Amino acid sequence: MSSSNISPAALAELGQQVTGPVLTVQDDGYERETSAYNLATAIRPDVVVGAVDAGDVTTAVAWAAAHRVPVGVQATGHGADRPMQGGLLINTARLQECTVDPDTRTARVGAGVRWRTVLEAAVPHGLAGLNGSTTDVGVVGYTLGGGMPVLGRTFGFAADRAYSFDVVTTDGAHRTVDAEHEPELFALLRGGKGNLGIVTAMEFQLVPLDGLYGGGIFYPGADAREVLTTWSRWSADLPETASTSIALLRLPEMDIVPEPLRNQFVVHLRYACTADEEESARLLSPMRAVSHPVMDTVGPMSYRDVDAIHMDPPVPLPYLDAGRLLEDMGEATVEALLAHAGPGTGCPLLLVEIRLLGGALGRTPEGAADLVAGREGSYLLNLVGLAVPPAAEQVPRAITGLLEALEGHVSDRTLVNFQGALGGDPGSARAWTDEGHARLVAAKVNYDPENLLRFQHAVHA
Repeated sequence: MSSSNISPAALAELGQQVTGPVLTVQDDGYERETSAYNLATAIRPDVVVGAVDAGDVTTAVAWAAAHRVPVGVQATGHGADRPMQGGLLINTARLQECTVDPDTRTARVGAGVRWRTVLEAAVPHGLAGLNGSTTDVGVVGYTLGGGMPVLGRTFGFAADRAYSFDVVTTDGAHRTVDAEHEPELFALLRGGKGNLGIVTAMEFQLVPLDGLYGGGIFYPGADAREVLTTWSRWSADLPETASTSIALLRLPEMDIVPEPLRNQFVVHLRYACTADEEESARLLSPMRAVSHPVMDTVGPMSYRDVDAIHMDPPVPLPYLDAGRLLEDMGEATVEALLAHAGPGTGCPLLLVEIRLLGGALGRTPEGAADLVAGREGSYLLNLVGLAVPPAAEQVPRAITGLLEALEGHVSDRTLVNFQGALGGDPGSARAWTDEGHARLVAAKVNYDPENLLRFQHAVHA
């Protein structure tokens, strides 16, 4: 085992101190341990530790501090949209503790647990966690970024339900923080992402949910103007029981794409409603009357099947992305979207998505002083393009051009989980208010004065 930046003696010391594997680029398993969900993101640390428990995380952080080695962390790799070159990567995927208490409607998970595992344990008890568009994402990393759920308009952000974190800080301390114990650190972890420590476990509230009415409707791309215009008017009047998004999709010829949609330009309406079946169907009826859908999968469903609403890719892909808060979906906004990504434009973007915010997402829980972004937003704009030839060279220009065309309608603000590789400096205040960013910087001086945690969404003191 060797590395160009860390001495063999130091690597040997690390290997003796932790239980999990310690790997460098020459070792079998290094690629598997470091790979990100976004295959366009190069994660190339000098050394990676596959932590088997919180003790391994604490030991690895202490070793890094002693040797002044910068630290990155990942579990599922979904949050890795920035390259990592050199340093120590701590992989927390093996931290698989998952317990659900149906009496208190709470769950405790380790840092490696995916939402799918939580749902398997919670749904039989009539409970659900507030996952996002895919249950393949890790619970902890998603929540640290705020976590915008499929049912966000009904229940708010996932971070609003967190009530305890176990976190390792760079001084080697393993802390349990909540509203009473180190409340400022607890608040900053909710929405501040991974700037101040490595979370090894989290406790949070589940929501009562026996099922829902949800799925997607796919319309011909040629009808994008009619569908977007109708969706804009229809979604503005939806009650909080309903959450929705809409996307312009240019789907590739791939086995993971349903047969009728392959190599097609379509408009994808997503819908999730917690009202009863009759009311949910009534609310959706104006959108069912639009155009001539290619496919309609909306209906009663178990929350176990929630992935069927967004139908996110089930396998890693190489992509480039950016996200911003969108202030309105008026006529000028729709026209700009169509001019750059509508029929006949040759737009190289795989996805141009608008998610409706508001409802419970727009309310700050009583007593909260967290860093969750997006509460003031009306919509979230999410732009994704595949980083494969020939689109790879065109995607950055397409994203920049669309954001420039939306000037006056798109905000400078974003949600940290949606900032993306093309969304600007990940440590900037774009994902937080000026006040929130200042709080993060001040806490960075206290909890990470040597700036060991400097990868991905990291502020710098």
